[in-house]
Amino acid sequence: MPASKGMRPNVSLPDPRILEYLKESGIRKLVSRHYDLLVVSKISHLFPQNSEGIDRAKEHSADFFIQILGGPPHFNEKRGQPMLVRRHIPFKIDAQARVVWLECYKEALLSMEMPTYLVESYWNYINVFSVWMINT
Repeated sequence: MPASKGMRPNVSLPDPRILEYLKESGIRKLVSRHYDLLVVSKISHLFPQNSEGIDRAKEHSADFFIQILGGPPHFNEKRGQPMLVRRHIPFKIDAQARVVWLECYKEALLSMEMPTYLVESYWNYINVFSVWMINT
């Protein structure tokens, strides 16, 4: 989907059956795989440069996805309300960075061997959600 700074498309949450299928451990594995790809990507500079920082980022992101998929409110309990647009302000995220982020997520998603309808639901969410993060 085309994207640029300031676009705010409507976002539909992904199918909660993703959490039923993968469980929390599977969501954490998916997010971990995504970050492992990001740290060796063209946008690696946008992510923590040490393993402790990456591990925290993985935990925060997994907590967020578990929560929006209908799981326990780990993110809110540990970090407060998501407010992800505001949390991403310090990072210069342009449309190309979004594409790289999505490419890494696509590879991670396809490695999970989920049913197609669940992959599509997750993809449809992150594809639209990621537009909101563009700030440059």
